[in-house]
Amino acid sequence: MSEAFLTAQGLNVSLGRRAVLHDVTLELAAGHLVALVGPNGAGKTTLLRALAGLVPATGHFAVGGQSLSSLSLRERAKRFAYLPQGHIVHWPLASRDIVALGRYPHGATDPARLSPGDVEAVARAMQAADVEEFADRRATELSGGERSRVALARVLAVEAPVILADEPTSSLDPRHQLDVMTTLRKAADGGVLVIVVTHDLGLAARFSDRVLVLSNGRLVSQGKPADALSEQVMAEVFRIAAYRAEHRCETVIVPWADV
Repeated sequence: MSEAFLTAQGLNVSLGRRAVLHDVTLELAAGHLVALVGPNGAGKTTLLRALAGLVPATGHFAVGGQSLSSLSLRERAKRFAYLPQGHIVHWPLASRDIVALGRYPHGATDPARLSPGDVEAVARAMQAADVEEFADRRATELSGGERSRVALARVLAVEAPVILADEPTSSLDPRHQLDVMTTLRKAADGGVLVIVVTHDLGLAARFSDRVLVLSNGRLVSQGKPADALSEQVMAEVFRIAAYRAEHRCETVIVPWADV
């Protein structure tokens, strides 16, 4: 495995009196797309938020060789671009202005007053997410799928070395699911560490370099998709059997039946 860029050792999270994550340790490299999978309630979203410093956690975390606790909130925001579930937009702003919010960690506090560098970053992000046609439309007038793509463009506009995406394809039709995963794959190929929470094991197998499997708050399997999603893991964690194949040198895993 390549040199680790993001590390966590002994990560534990409790929400209220309930322990959600237990002793999670991982090392993730830049330039990789990592799929984070597991049953409902396994702790996937909590792990994503803990890595970004958005929920209290114990353990040691480092990004780019720097301890997360040593970074200011603005420095964290420059290193982690976070795409939460839902893509809810309440403001009737032009989509271009929503994307420009991704430049806030870099000092761009007003979407109407961007530096030339910020303008270029927003344009690159909108092109990458294929939302240029929505630039002047209010985000509240877009469909759920269109809003989700604008939200992805906002994340890309941060130009952070780590992207944390929580179920970015959940509201999309099959074509745009592939488009979003292809966009995130290109970001990883460009050197970004991309961590994607998904319930779609087929997309995880096809697009990721590495799969992390969470179950009951514990990291129970990790590795290349075919290894991490072994028949034993599929049966014990997901309680299913899967169809397996290769197509165009890519792993195909399709959930097939209960076990």
